[in-house]
Amino acid sequence: MTERSVIFFDIDGTLLDHDKKLPFTTKKAIFELKKHGHEVAIATGRAPFMYEGLRKELGINTFVSYNGQYVVLNGEVVYTNPLNVSSLEKLTEAALENEHPVVFMDHEDMKANVPEHGFITESISTLKIEQFPTHDPHYYKGRDLYQTLLFCPEGEEQQYERQFTDFDFVRWHPVSVDILPNGGSKAKGIEKIVQKLGFSEDRVYAFGDGLNDIEMLTTVKNSVAMGNGKEEVKAVAKHVTESVEDDGILHGLQMVGLL
Repeated sequence: MTERSVIFFDIDGTLLDHDKKLPFTTKKAIFELKKHGHEVAIATGRAPFMYEGLRKELGINTFVSYNGQYVVLNGEVVYTNPLNVSSLEKLTEAALENEHPVVFMDHEDMKANVPEHGFITESISTLKIEQFPTHDPHYYKGRDLYQTLLFCPEGEEQQYERQFTDFDFVRWHPVSVDILPNGGSKAKGIEKIVQKLGFSEDRVYAFGDGLNDIEMLTTVKNSVAMGNGKEEVKAVAKHVTESVEDDGILHGLQMVGLL
């Protein structure tokens, strides 16, 4: 038996294919990892409420949500990093003037600052989740928010990047950008879990495919990029496996000797 390790998996394009389906071989591989005594965790840009069903299906209770801003270990919240509310309020005002809607997100729900908008519908629908943001322009008041979505065409986020330096902006869709606390990342969230578990860096693995995985795959010693991942992602990973549709998770776990 191999030494116990902790393995972090991104969701979209990594655990789930492009139809948001969980391949049979991926599910089987996850349960094999757990059978061998390994810790299995998720590291995603998604909100916790967006993948509760997947966590239950795979029996995973440790996860890094919102690209590192909301971290849970064995069902217990161990780290949070909320957005600066005063800066967020100013950004929202600027976005309204530019007719760029936003969606506020905490660990339980998401609310839009406009009743409806085509960009919101277009991008959120690609996630194929049951939840859809309802309207509450004041949702940011009196609660911690871990991510906000800004909806604008590619390139138009640059004006916000220049003005709001305490935020990071990560594009995930042609008309939508994640707004995160400056310096927040999956890598930092993973670090919190690894410290609590006491694993050495040699026993930490991570799988991903997107731009928001680059810091994670650069930081984690045993990093695996999916074959369907962006070229910039594959360039920084230690290993590159097959695509998610071609049993990429199973192949990658075999490649690194975990299965």
